[in-house]
Amino acid sequence: MAGLYSSIKPSPSSSSLSQSSQVFASRILLLLTLLPLSLAAFAFILQWRGEITDPTTRWSSINGLEFPGMDISTTSNSKLTTPTSSNCADILGQSRSISFPYFRDWKFTLESDLNPKICITTSTSAGLEQILPWIFYHKVIGVTNFFLFVEGKAATPGVSKVLESIPKVKLIHRTKELEEQQAKSRIWNETWLSSFFYKPCNYELFVKQSLNMEMAIVMAREAHMEWIIHLDTDELIHPAGTREYSIRQLLSDLPENVDMVVFPNYESCVERDNIQEPFSEVSMFKKNYDHLMKETYFGNYKESTRGNPNYFLTYGNGKAAARIRPHLRPNGAHRWHNYMKNPNEIKFKEAAVLHYTYTKFSDLTSRRDRCGCKPTKEEVKRCFMLEFDRDAFIIASTATEEEMLNWYREHVVWTDKDLNKKLTKKGILTRIHAPMVIMQGLREAGVYSSLIESVQTSLAKDPFLSADEIIINSSKGVEAAGGVSSRKIGNKEPRTGIRNVLRAADVDLSAMPPLSPPVMDDIHRYT
Repeated sequence: MAGLYSSIKPSPSSSSLSQSSQVFASRILLLLTLLPLSLAAFAFILQWRGEITDPTTRWSSINGLEFPGMDISTTSNSKLTTPTSSNCADILGQSRSISFPYFRDWKFTLESDLNPKICITTSTSAGLEQILPWIFYHKVIGVTNFFLFVEGKAATPGVSKVLESIPKVKLIHRTKELEEQQAKSRIWNETWLSSFFYKPCNYELFVKQSLNMEMAIVMAREAHMEWIIHLDTDELIHPAGTREYSIRQLLSDLPENVDMVVFPNYESCVERDNIQEPFSEVSMFKKNYDHLMKETYFGNYKESTRGNPNYFLTYGNGKAAARIRPHLRPNGAHRWHNYMKNPNEIKFKEAAVLHYTYTKFSDLTSRRDRCGCKPTKEEVKRCFMLEFDRDAFIIASTATEEEMLNWYREHVVWTDKDLNKKLTKKGILTRIHAPMVIMQGLREAGVYSSLIESVQTSLAKDPFLSADEIIINSSKGVEAAGGVSSRKIGNKEPRTGIRNVLRAADVDLSAMPPLSPPVMDDIHRYT
């Protein structure tokens, strides 16, 4: 028994081995415990010293100022006093020191050496409250030059002086000389735009935009631009899919053989009837058919239209950017073309144009006041291309203020939160806060107010134009003086024998008008 007991008794060597294993295990546990604590303490010290950014605050709510591509450094005395010289300067609030890859500390006077060079052209009669945010937003995302064909409010002396003081912004006023020059355009002797000639309202605007686009191509080429985009001042480019929220990055990544790229449009969905600053107050948009699965689009079509004539209130065929090539020409307000060939066109899968349409209740009456057509169903077909515009014009021309407001709430305002939530889950509706963040940064940096105040200072010595006129002219309608209707610009028969013979690329090709998105009757064409 003694021998048996001795055989099972632990030896000294095995006992020491067990003890060393326990010590090793305890040390490993201690190391695993102390290591994350040490790293956490180290990170806390670095963050407390301001050497790293807390990633949880990098993508804050829309009240934050940071955004992809933006760097913010705030000092203890970063607050600025609110400008008191004018109501228009109230577009701006307090200021912080903000930088963006293209413009250090929002200093837009610096020459940018980044490529490609991109310009935007527009025809507008809007005031400063709309044009200034529109210009500087697009400067932030990488647009270089702007060619503004102005009339109405935009052409008044005070507003024009502010706009002309912005670097790389060129104003072209609708003067008699301009209209005489456009009357000689080759467009009048060609067929692709002829079906829009000598008609009122939207058709007249469409022709005017096309003539302006033709001139803008020449200006863009002289300014050594590489890309040109036609936008209205109620539209913003949304360069989704880029790391720095940059239209330059979008276009520079395209193959050299691409001549034109289409931005599908998203349409604004206002959630109340008292919007004052659409760019800063609207964040919900309805996606374009091109960015949806066809099953999603047609499966939710009825709920998405909410009793309106079409999926979108207005157009659904997007806007396009064109590479500036020889023989480039407009093809209506939504596309470009080339006299010598069919352009190689592609469409962005993520980037879009945000269209802020009918965002204010006053848009009903302002559109009505720009057109002299009779409010009958037959007459409005001569004046407007899209069905919702026709309905809105008739309501604005025949209904009382209360009836107009009720119609606006029913057809334009998205007040059903359950429906909004459902369509958001389906992917029909989406929230886009990028423009709001950028607009807030511009406002708080004092970009708009400093610009207006500098112009006011220069006007203070001018006895013929007071500084207050800038505010008056940008906040209420002013009719353009001495303008000639574009219906009269080319109002003469084309000369026999000189009508341009279009090449094979243009046979049976008409300018692309604003087109509605697919309707339910089109479902078989898209399946």
